[in-house]
Amino acid sequence: SIVVPAYNAGAFLAVSLDRLLEYLSSKPWHWELVVVSDGSTDRTAEIVSEYSARHPRVMLIEAAHGGKGAAIRRGMLEARGEWRFMCDADLSMPPEHLDRFFAGDGGRPKFDVSIASREARGARRIGEPLKRHIYGRLFNYFVQIVALRGIKDTQCGFKLYSAKAVETVFPHQRLMGFGFDVEVLFLARKAGLSIGEVAIDWTYHGPSTMTLRKGALGFMDVARIRMNHLTGRYRAVRRPG
Repeated sequence: SIVVPAYNAGAFLAVSLDRLLEYLSSKPWHWELVVVSDGSTDRTAEIVSEYSARHPRVMLIEAAHGGKGAAIRRGMLEARGEWRFMCDADLSMPPEHLDRFFAGDGGRPKFDVSIASREARGARRIGEPLKRHIYGRLFNYFVQIVALRGIKDTQCGFKLYSAKAVETVFPHQRLMGFGFDVEVLFLARKAGLSIGEVAIDWTYHGPSTMTLRKGALGFMDVARIRMNHLTGRYRAVRRPG
């Protein structure tokens, strides 16, 4: 399952869907493409509906606007695939790089949770403004100190989860804003799931929607994850099986 969160993405969504469908159609997999319109007010839902009418494997979920974290949670839990791939609508990672996630024995992923990484050896960042890169690294240092050591890139919008990982983690997700990626990975580690980073090429498609306010909320979210853990709010998260 490819799960695409989309908020007012009408200007570029058709191009992204065409690229995804071209890639998926070349594969011997049973697949579905799930687009979650996060309360979009443009033609996002209409565009997906048009594709769904022509391609039965394309599914539209219309949700009230709740933020990217809410859209991802809804899509992941309603998807049906054995493997479920979180995929940003702007396709800053080429769809073909999904092959890198299935590089384990027998063409299966190596990990329960595979993170597309812009920091792993062999990764490339293309066209990213220096200021944005510096902010991202500062945020990651804070993440590693407070919540999640050893993961160099928690915020890239492309991640592959096994169905087992989705069912273990996403029902317990509390954050829907900027910090939801960190929370989900924190819960995956708490549950004893294997996590690894996969090097990708990532192209900046600005302008960025990041603001000072969003950045501050991101740091607050990470602190909230630590507090939730210390106060037992993640107590229900258990190792699968």
